[in-house]
Amino acid sequence: MNRHVLIAAAMFAGAATIELKAQQTYAVAMRDGIHLSTDVYGAVSGFPKPVLLMRTPYDKRGVKTTAERFAGAGYAAVVQDTRGAFASEGKYVHYNNDDQDGYDTIEWIVRQPWSNGRVGMWGASHPGEVQWLAAAGRPPGLLVIAPTAASSSLYHIMYQGGALRLALLAAGAALRMNPPPEGVSPPRDFHIVHQHLPVSTLDEAIGWSMPWMEGIIRHNRPDGYWERLEALRQLPGLDIASQTIVGYYDITCGEAVENFLRLPNNGKKQMILGPWDHSTIGKRTVAGVDFGATAVIDTEAENLSWFDRFLKPGEGSKEFPAVRYYVMGENAWRTTTTWPPEGSAGVSLYFRSEGHAVTRAGDGVLAWSAPQHGEVRDSFRSDPDDPVPAEPDDATSPSRATPWRPLDRRSIEDRRDVLVYTSAVRTASLTIAGRVSADLWVSADAVDADWAVKLVDVAPDGSARGLAEGILRSSGRDPSQYPALLIPGRRYRVAVDLGHTAATILPGHAIRVEIAGSAFPMFDRNLHTGEGPTGERRVVAMQSVWHMPVAASRLVLPVPGGASGIH
Repeated sequence: MNRHVLIAAAMFAGAATIELKAQQTYAVAMRDGIHLSTDVYGAVSGFPKPVLLMRTPYDKRGVKTTAERFAGAGYAAVVQDTRGAFASEGKYVHYNNDDQDGYDTIEWIVRQPWSNGRVGMWGASHPGEVQWLAAAGRPPGLLVIAPTAASSSLYHIMYQGGALRLALLAAGAALRMNPPPEGVSPPRDFHIVHQHLPVSTLDEAIGWSMPWMEGIIRHNRPDGYWERLEALRQLPGLDIASQTIVGYYDITCGEAVENFLRLPNNGKKQMILGPWDHSTIGKRTVAGVDFGATAVIDTEAENLSWFDRFLKPGEGSKEFPAVRYYVMGENAWRTTTTWPPEGSAGVSLYFRSEGHAVTRAGDGVLAWSAPQHGEVRDSFRSDPDDPVPAEPDDATSPSRATPWRPLDRRSIEDRRDVLVYTSAVRTASLTIAGRVSADLWVSADAVDADWAVKLVDVAPDGSARGLAEGILRSSGRDPSQYPALLIPGRRYRVAVDLGHTAATILPGHAIRVEIAGSAFPMFDRNLHTGEGPTGERRVVAMQSVWHMPVAASRLVLPVPGGASGIH
């Protein structure tokens, strides 16, 4: 039974005591007749307010405390179970109906007697992603969104550089939203699941049929399958107030930042970047690394401040920095009007081996000057049956979904199939802020290969903690020509996107880059055959990174102040 609370509310010229329903539940009809269970907090019929909406597949009851906080701040808060989830009707298929269902729900909201027709949306992860899908349809009344740790494209959540986020798909939120049928239990050992081949039948290894999963795996490039599951094309023309909050270690970071950049410069967008992963947004510690009390933010308070600016004209502060970003190492916040910050420029560190092949950690060199002569390439053997792990075996609180985290990576760097390049120890601080990339000249003796690249901060005690990571699958480097197979032995120039970060490399620290042929099971294994997700045949590949005057592989760092800031 719904409970009721009494509140005193000032209305117009006088004050009155009214009965405010803390929660009301509605079955809201969608255009196809499916009803979605929808809870409303803080609504008072006849006294219209701005409305904040969250749509979630994770059980709307779990958002009760936040909804009550928002209602207490003068909003009607609406929380809805998405199609096929918990109390809602229908069948859940990842994002398949969220554009229409979001539009229809907002249409319903603006017609209610407790709504003033001004709507905002909030939520993190999936509840953030469906905001983009709803906004792309431009429903009347939706003026503000606040997606946290969210992409506008399912493809770019499930794939990075053409490689499948295998562990995320197999053991992440997917199983929470797609529970096993009655009498079937999820597997206990996901290590076996991760090794299943072909990847296209991954659901067989999990234990029950999931056609949506097979679709995600088989459509391993951004083709028409993904059209209804993303809002990429609409973003450049979307005139809406948008607040993005995301962490550098979040799996959605790259696309969340890209969402901010894709939106028009309408003076109504903000991005907050911090030292968090997907499960630690707003907190100070990630994988045992403490980024300090300054890293802590109240994301709900940030959302409310944002909503007040645009949904309560005259009440919210109109001044805000377009970008607030946390500089790791320095452990301090900075603001800027652009991303990367004003005056930034790409500065190159070149991969060098001083004339000898790299065979173990520490042999390779990162230098500010390009190779002039005497150097050719460094090679490593990539074996799909012995892939390089994404995280060390002794990882703190290991995750089945293997997110990118600032763990000490020395045990991985000791492997013979990982190239390691390290700069001289810094005598002065070096700050980077923006997108990191690797411009590589590569070759392989197979038709397909992965290039997994990590940017690492090496502390005086030798610990090596990641700052940014990226991967590129050779066959997926040009989606319009998939599969873009290699000619064995031919040299190719490829770009590996390591995503966005901000950090200060302190005096006494060094910069390091790892290059490997896998990061398993965060990403699926490249079998080196070019057969794609339906393949089972595996071959060992010899992969090479070239560094000579005509093929100078390099790391490109975004440095505020450009080259003047490197010494």
